[in-house]
Amino acid sequence: MKFITSFVLSLVLMNSISAQKNISPYQFYNAQGKKVSFKKVMKEAAKSDILFFGELHNNPICHWLQMEVVKDLKEKRNIQIGAEMFERDNEADLQRYMRDEINREEMDSLVRLWNNYNTDYAPLLEYAKTNGISYTGTNIPRRYASKVYRGDFEALADLTEEEKSWIAPLPIAYEAELKPYKDMLSMMGGHGGETLPKAQAIKDATMAFFILQERTNNNLFIHLNGSYHSDYFSSILWYIEQSQPELSMLTLSTVIQADINKLEEENIGKAHFILVVDEDMTSSY
Repeated sequence: MKFITSFVLSLVLMNSISAQKNISPYQFYNAQGKKVSFKKVMKEAAKSDILFFGELHNNPICHWLQMEVVKDLKEKRNIQIGAEMFERDNEADLQRYMRDEINREEMDSLVRLWNNYNTDYAPLLEYAKTNGISYTGTNIPRRYASKVYRGDFEALADLTEEEKSWIAPLPIAYEAELKPYKDMLSMMGGHGGETLPKAQAIKDATMAFFILQERTNNNLFIHLNGSYHSDYFSSILWYIEQSQPELSMLTLSTVIQADINKLEEENIGKAHFILVVDEDMTSSY
């Protein structure tokens, strides 16, 4: 009898310890550092015109949650998806694939796909294709961002009319005091020069332009981008605000922490909602 009683007490104690231990690999917080649920994030996201899912490109939690976000919001709103991961000069071929005019093998040969496309981006694109959800690329062809880095915005003047159709309209507005651009210069110790954040800005301006161009019928536009393109309510958001300040935009930023049970000071205020991922989580590359 003593053995049975001791065994039962041991089970109760073990279950109590397990219940207290947080084994989730992630936690959501609001901008003030208060824990919030996925349901709360989705409730707020459903009210917005544009949702920016700021990801860490190699983080599988981000890509799994992007699918969950799309599935949830699809039940609440008419949605569209836009992605930094596809460049505008490949847009025609991407849309041919979405319309089943070419197969996957043909798309692979025509569209520049990121190295982690198969594991991290293909599942959501295929879900969008199967469910009739618009999925478009929004980014500038990388070679033109490189031109800005080498020769400032003036280097874009010699582009052909077709090439200019793949970027935001010239001339490009630029605000050097935006925090992400100032931080970029600071992190590089000045070695990147003044054109380094401008190369980032041309990406932000182009993504903003095509988000607005592609968004239709008051749909909720879900945009997938690296967190640094939408952190601190800046970058892409700043460019959108220059032409359509009335739009409601909600940001989600992803960060890595050793302890997910408290939002670190440096991450407070980074976005409307912050997704904290445990640093022990594996990465796709």
